[in-house]
Amino acid sequence: MLDDHQLADLRKTYAQRTLSEADVLPDAVRQFRVWLDEALAARLDEPTALTLSTVAANGQPSARVVLLKGLPDDAGFLFYTNYDSRKGRELAGQPLAALSFFWPGLERQVRVEGRVERAPGALSTEYFQSRPRGSQLGAWASPQSQPIGSREELEAREKAVEAQFAGQDPLPRPPHWGGYILRPHRVEFWQGRPSRLHDRLEYNLVNGAWAIGRLAP
Repeated sequence: MLDDHQLADLRKTYAQRTLSEADVLPDAVRQFRVWLDEALAARLDEPTALTLSTVAANGQPSARVVLLKGLPDDAGFLFYTNYDSRKGRELAGQPLAALSFFWPGLERQVRVEGRVERAPGALSTEYFQSRPRGSQLGAWASPQSQPIGSREELEAREKAVEAQFAGQDPLPRPPHWGGYILRPHRVEFWQGRPSRLHDRLEYNLVNGAWAIGRLAP
């Protein structure tokens, strides 16, 4: 086990790439797509994984990893979840959130902030019914974020749902499950550089247009 001094001494020098204003597109979401395509081409582990941060009514933030499932109209970030989960309840009370992507293989991260809205029902149904059957059953069976007595109880719920929908394929989408689209008003692109003098380019949406500026590392 590493002690605190050993942990403090862990560091890596970033030197793969640079990032300048001349390198990026004028639209933040389209620029994100360029970086995502490069992450996919590099065959990084879980390149669509993102940390979704929400906040409760009492101001307590919470974060968890979910998967990006689309960039609708190059104007938003799409993910899916249970509406009754902790994140769903928090988004219902405060529809502002932050996303962060980290691609260590490319020495990059992206931070996104914006307003969240529910995705159209037809879009959520189409995606839900494209999922493996086991995932569809799980969405019906799991009372996400709620206390549950045991693993056996969860598996019993799954068996009950499987019996309920026997012979039905695909399953109907649960009313408590669907997509969210985060419409960004701020996006930051971070490229690791030597000596911790990282490149940070910030996009802010001003009167419907993206303004680009540089931030100190």
